[in-house]
Amino acid sequence: MKSLFHFAFNVRDLDVARRFYGDVLGCAEGRSTETWVDFDFFGHQISLHQGEPFPTARTGHVGDVLVPMPHFGLVLALDDWRAMAARLQAAGTDFLLKPQVRFEGQPGEQWTMFFLDPFGNPMEIKGFRSLEALYAA
Repeated sequence: MKSLFHFAFNVRDLDVARRFYGDVLGCAEGRSTETWVDFDFFGHQISLHQGEPFPTARTGHVGDVLVPMPHFGLVLALDDWRAMAARLQAAGTDFLLKPQVRFEGQPGEQWTMFFLDPFGNPMEIKGFRSLEALYAA
């Protein structure tokens, strides 16, 4: 079964959201109204609705790091991940977890970075040398 992912969540200001998701992340804008806007989030649909973002806390144990939960994000090929890291760094992103490799030399070796959108919604972007390694155990 082939499918696309859809995720709808709250942001406080649609114009600020358009600048971040459109200009910084490079997502193409889709349909919108006065209270929501859709984006092509790298082949998947996100719908940003005006409202109060969900609460998050650093409760996710990954190795020796606590990451914000809940969070969402992307899995990219490593070259694309590096390009995204450079794009975010050039935009002055304040990383919760700066771009780095984790699980080096192990199954599931990955590059990761965590940051917040302008409304406090946490995002993780992962990079893999081979996307087939995503579920490596």
